[in-house]
Amino acid sequence: MSDAVVPAFSMAERDRRWDLARAFMDREGLDALLVFGEHEDAGPAPFAYDTWFTNGRAGTTVIFPRGGDPVVLFPMEMFARDHLESTRRGDTMWVPPRGIRSQRRDSHAIAATLDELGLAEKTIGVVGLDVYPPWHPEGIVPYGLWNNILERFPGADFRPVALALSRVVMPLGPEEIAVVRHSAGIGDAMARAMVGTAAAGVSESEVYAAGMHAGYARGTVPAAMHFWSGPAPLASGLPQWGYRPQAPRILRDGDVISAEVFCNFGGRHTQHQVTITIGEPHVNLLRAAKVARAAYDAGLAALRPGRTFGDVVDAMREPLDAADGWEFGPSVHALNPAVTLSGFPADAGRNIAGSEAYPPEADHPTINGDLELRPGMTFAFEPNYAFGQHLAYIGGTVVVGEEGAVELNPYTARILRAAGAVTPAA
Repeated sequence: MSDAVVPAFSMAERDRRWDLARAFMDREGLDALLVFGEHEDAGPAPFAYDTWFTNGRAGTTVIFPRGGDPVVLFPMEMFARDHLESTRRGDTMWVPPRGIRSQRRDSHAIAATLDELGLAEKTIGVVGLDVYPPWHPEGIVPYGLWNNILERFPGADFRPVALALSRVVMPLGPEEIAVVRHSAGIGDAMARAMVGTAAAGVSESEVYAAGMHAGYARGTVPAAMHFWSGPAPLASGLPQWGYRPQAPRILRDGDVISAEVFCNFGGRHTQHQVTITIGEPHVNLLRAAKVARAAYDAGLAALRPGRTFGDVVDAMREPLDAADGWEFGPSVHALNPAVTLSGFPADAGRNIAGSEAYPPEADHPTINGDLELRPGMTFAFEPNYAFGQHLAYIGGTVVVGEEGAVELNPYTARILRAAGAVTPAA
């Protein structure tokens, strides 16, 4: 276990963010921001803009008047008790008790706070009404709540601003970069623990547990990882035994583990594509890995300040389009927050055996390709490619540096070989 100092956020980081929010409101002609946050157990790619303002538990609603400090609506009294206990222990709390409301965060609490702050007929930017890929194609705000607010405040001008605000949030400051690096290191440790555990005769759940334990032991609570195994797995999601009553698979010689590791440290997310082979990898898997690696390298070369996200997508597409296999999913998306996603053809729906029984898929367009890259932005590089039914999925977290890409996870940007002894499966 490393003895490295664990990074933290200071009050200077809070002031940097709050100043950015006030400047954003000035530019956009807003009197306030109304920020909805998703439940803290949302999993990967959470809608957690609220934590950017609070450095606290996810699942709150933030109302930030341009001329004052933010007010935070907690979903239950337990949040306030946790805040109090953290204060008693000497933690640095960004929002003082006077800025907290514990009467739930329903439409009545929001209305009371808007009235309290004199915002009943003002222009309010709303974070939560915009598209947020991949889980929220039409925002996260509940219909009943929002309908009540619109009826209660007919004189207010509510404007969706999450996409515009994301371009303020995405360039991370120095303290945030340190936290992302720490998260990336934990993610690598999780992948290494999985490699060290995987072997024929071992249960999938043991490999999964080894990875999660490495995250917990290093002081974070990672989101549940995506995990599939088999001779040639063509899926991406929670393991089947995570949502259906069935036993985990027992790994066999020749199997492949395809996993997405999601590490979250201090509200900053990193992502790690893990492909582990048990025994000798199939020749088509190695061929696919070469194509995926070429896309990865092309993306690294293109990820430079002043270029656009679409430029990166185009660069990564070149080696993919030139090969004669097929793509499984997107090759790159943004992190912190996840507001951009590369487009990809609907190859999976055409090339997986048995897919003809399912509704046809359409090609997937790139989302927010016009985003201009700025230093401090973070992205999940996850190029993937398949020959036949053999899929290679590699990559990790990459930061836009002052001069170009800063690669945080070269360890997972390749096929990994299981370290465990290969023994006959039971």
